[in-house]
Amino acid sequence: MRNEEAERGRVPARVLLRGEPDGWHCVVVADSGAVRRWDLAGVGTRWQTGTGSGPEPPWWHRRLCETADGLRETIGERLTDATFRELAAEAAITWFAVDEPVEWEGLVTLQEPDPARFPGRVPPFVITLDPGRGALLPDADLLFSTQPPDAWSALAAIAERCGTPPPKASSLCGWADHRSIRVGRGRLALSTERGEDGAEQLADIFGTRGPGWSGNPEMRFRLDGIDLLDEPAAHVVALLRDLGHDAVRRGRTVRLPAIGLTLYEPESPASPERFTGVSLQLPSALAALRTIV
Repeated sequence: MRNEEAERGRVPARVLLRGEPDGWHCVVVADSGAVRRWDLAGVGTRWQTGTGSGPEPPWWHRRLCETADGLRETIGERLTDATFRELAAEAAITWFAVDEPVEWEGLVTLQEPDPARFPGRVPPFVITLDPGRGALLPDADLLFSTQPPDAWSALAAIAERCGTPPPKASSLCGWADHRSIRVGRGRLALSTERGEDGAEQLADIFGTRGPGWSGNPEMRFRLDGIDLLDEPAAHVVALLRDLGHDAVRRGRTVRLPAIGLTLYEPESPASPERFTGVSLQLPSALAALRTIV
């Protein structure tokens, strides 16, 4: 039998997130009083130049808010995974700002395991890439011919279906507009560019999914029946070459220039040998044809 008293002592009760000049850290407090600390990657909380502190630039507060948002999401994933491994339950965190944006406290409640943790219980969210045209999704298509307002509406509909926040706009160098949503633990993003006539058009479909459990629903990117982010990277490249694609490796990326596909390997060499990102753009020859048309 399980030692229920010992297990109860491991149940996380509170989470504290704090950003300081030398970085961010998180403290998890169990209901027994036991404490676990995680140091987190992230920017500091003050703008410093040279030997002294200068005034914070206008964008610094927004940057801190974005960093804190991302870290709260990371903490939630890490804590619920640990709780599932140890207690076979999910840990949901309700966050409260103590000193926004650099200090947060979260109250933890346990929930039933997510059905998607068990193979076959929840169907994956499959995105089929169609080079030269775009992506085919359940109940929606994101084609390069799609007008930006329709593309953002499609993203919003997908987010609503997946129970995640609506599209988030952010500035990304080289693109006119960039918006993304969460699908499970992955992220689906669209970018637009301006043509020679000044009109904005969908130009890039990007998806990323980290290693480990991929959330509910599991997002998969497929091309010619190949699961680009599920199969080992070496197998994916071999299969694509068997289909006649010219794959060019450059650093952590593998590009298929003829079809506008780029695959991204994880930054950490300790991560599983699978691609964690995929980008589909209109190949240059087709993009020129679209401009002419």
